[in-house]
Amino acid sequence: MWILKTGIFLCGLSVIIGAFGAHSLENIIGDKIETFKTAVQYQIFHAIGLILVGLIAKIFSLELNTVAYLFFSGIILFSGSLYLISIYKYSFLGIITPIGGLCFIIGWAILFFKLNNEYL
Repeated sequence: MWILKTGIFLCGLSVIIGAFGAHSLENIIGDKIETFKTAVQYQIFHAIGLILVGLIAKIFSLELNTVAYLFFSGIILFSGSLYLISIYKYSFLGIITPIGGLCFIIGWAILFFKLNNEYL
């Protein structure tokens, strides 16, 4: 159940962050608006992914905590670093962004293999 709640919370948060960035931070973000939009997109995609993981875990009685932790970590590392880069211009954090992307990729791969081994 924590996976569903976390996914729902992060979906709502991505809408708030996206709206706040588009309206209140527009002058601060400036030329980094595409970076900011990428952060929002990946956050909402993977928050929806968390919701799906929670549902899949429940429906198929699978233990998918690892996938959920990887998606959550990916959101923090990938989207979080892009938010900081776009708002505060902390470009040195760009080294963290690919680690978050790797968390996403590994999470999707584990989900695929767990489902493939059980049901596909």
